[in-house]
Amino acid sequence: MTATRPIAIDLFSGAGGMSLGLEQAGFDLVAAVEYDPVHAATHLFNFPECATICASVSDVNGESIRDSANIGSRTIDLVVGGPPCQGFSTIGKRNVLDARNNLVMDFQRIVVELNARSFIMENVPGMAMGAQGDVLAELVRRFNRDGYQVLPHALVTATSFGVPQKRKRLFLVGARIGEALPRLPIGSSEECPNVWDALGDLPDIEKYPELSSRDWVKARHYAPSRYASQLRGELPGITDFSYKRLWDPSILTSSAWTVHTPESIRRFRATKPGEIEPISRFLRLDPYGYCNTLRAGTDGKRGAYTSPRPIHPTEPRVITVREGARLHSFPDWFRFHETKWHGFRQVGNSVAPLVGRAVGASLLTSLDYKPVRPKRIVKLGDQWLLTLTMVEAAEYFQVPSDVVGSRDRRTA
Repeated sequence: MTATRPIAIDLFSGAGGMSLGLEQAGFDLVAAVEYDPVHAATHLFNFPECATICASVSDVNGESIRDSANIGSRTIDLVVGGPPCQGFSTIGKRNVLDARNNLVMDFQRIVVELNARSFIMENVPGMAMGAQGDVLAELVRRFNRDGYQVLPHALVTATSFGVPQKRKRLFLVGARIGEALPRLPIGSSEECPNVWDALGDLPDIEKYPELSSRDWVKARHYAPSRYASQLRGELPGITDFSYKRLWDPSILTSSAWTVHTPESIRRFRATKPGEIEPISRFLRLDPYGYCNTLRAGTDGKRGAYTSPRPIHPTEPRVITVREGARLHSFPDWFRFHETKWHGFRQVGNSVAPLVGRAVGASLLTSLDYKPVRPKRIVKLGDQWLLTLTMVEAAEYFQVPSDVVGSRDRRTA
């Protein structure tokens, strides 16, 4: 087996959940393509050595990605991507003719243009249902036509990979003819961490008035579970081959308050763990159970709708972005946009890193690489990248500011 780190490219990268999972599996991420300027800025902050390309996948090609990543003709081991899933989602009305579904075929086109050795596509389970299954079948047909063998699609549940969230996703994996196809992971038989394992050590945000006007504070944590210790960087993960980041673990980030009315607080307090609050329809988390699927909501062009945020298991409030990130398996060094609205969008849009790590590790093995644990420490990007409004982020990347609907109130 080759004792070097293979390279990967992430299309539709968002803030970088799959990017991180691949890095943890042992890949070096050399380029990421993301349409949303705010998401792209957050990806650049967390992966400052990766070429972050703010563009629609439909507007780039293999050559332009290689140029941005400055990798010349180097062999690309893996291309991953999660094309926007609204046209396939079982939430609301599925629409196989949704224009966003064309991006699925753009994903296939770029894999071929890059002559990647293998690929991973992630999407919602609805992609395989009814008429939407025709899109999936056409995608597989095109890969077969262009010299790729494809495994049958698989549904993956996050709890099977140590993520305390009832999140199911569809994965489609393939490789060039002549390459070994991976054996997809089936998950661990070990008991999955629960909600309290993820949240129990986090500081009480109500004790920090600073969080009413910003998303970070220097705070004291409580005793962590094994799961929380790994996310805090205190307990090295045996299967984690990511680069260490330079950060201050005493600072609690992504934890801005959500201000509730006295009536909402009363209703939240009266809701038992594991039950739905009848007015808001928010689930109150069971500390000994798992979180419901965290969703991103919609952008400003569709009403700036935020998907319901669960109610904290012991406090009469919705969870913070950091608490959502813990329930999604993001480490504490990973930062999100300073506003709650963008921050929750970034968590909800992401592949859970532990799931990405497991699937990525199966590809790394089939590509005949041995995972290498890097010694170099990476310095995170400039924090101002996490403060940009949609207009400011678009200006930074020199793209139109109306490509994505926005909701840029600093307190959102």
